[in-house]
Amino acid sequence: MTPAAAGDAYTVPSQRATAQRGYSDLSVVIPEPLLQLRGVRAGYGAIEVLHGVDLTVPAGGVVAVLGPNGAGKSTMMRIVAGLHTPTSGDVLLAGRRVNGVDPVSLARAGLCTIPEGRGVFPNLTVKENLQMVTYRGLSRKEVEERAFSYFPRLSERRTQMAGTMSGGEQQMLAVARAIASDPSMLLLDELSMGLAPLIVDQLYEAVRTISADGVTILVVEQFAAAVLDVADTAAVMVNGRVVLTGTPKEVEADLSNVYLGGEVAPRLSTEDNPLADPDLLISELAETDSTPEVNE
Repeated sequence: MTPAAAGDAYTVPSQRATAQRGYSDLSVVIPEPLLQLRGVRAGYGAIEVLHGVDLTVPAGGVVAVLGPNGAGKSTMMRIVAGLHTPTSGDVLLAGRRVNGVDPVSLARAGLCTIPEGRGVFPNLTVKENLQMVTYRGLSRKEVEERAFSYFPRLSERRTQMAGTMSGGEQQMLAVARAIASDPSMLLLDELSMGLAPLIVDQLYEAVRTISADGVTILVVEQFAAAVLDVADTAAVMVNGRVVLTGTPKEVEADLSNVYLGGEVAPRLSTEDNPLADPDLLISELAETDSTPEVNE
């Protein structure tokens, strides 16, 4: 397989176009899938970690993937970000197969990742961390205005070394830097890890606002309470498989049974929940372009 070069012109629909097309209102419009995983398997050496993961992320929505430690959530996120290549299955971004595409090309296409454990430059100030985003052609003023609009507290810390801030403030900076780059899709890996509940609430309120502005968000979490209030769709991963998908309310009702290996309530039919059928959604993808897809 030959990964697409950085100049190949497949792109993720912009957040502004997504918002204008009405995708942020899931009760009215059944959105097109921005990201799909189909039968994705992956591992490390001889050990398989993902055993055929199927997941659909509608454009403009927030999809939360829950699961205990060792469920395969972070491996799945690494695959979506282009940091790990699946052994089989398909990863589709805006209808294009992107297996093996390098993370730099995916980032240029509009996919932005905030990895587990934050991701700031501790020896740089807040302003200097944000300045890293200007490589996308944005001015420093644009970047700072956008970042500080989501997290006003960072404006008060702009000259402070990032490594001297609290864990919550560092996570705010990581999110602010990501969203200041004007992404189409945001990947959040364990956003709440090690943070106080009050800070987690503030972070997820920002996630709600970011989603309302048209950014598609995929977030993985261990702790359901942290994310279900802002999610449009939730899924549960156990032992390398997605075993439950539905609305946050439906998933929450079955969550303890799934974690403990008990019975799971029947899933919604595709008639009741069209988001459950990725084949239906991909067939409704509105438009394609002449850009060649990545082939094996």
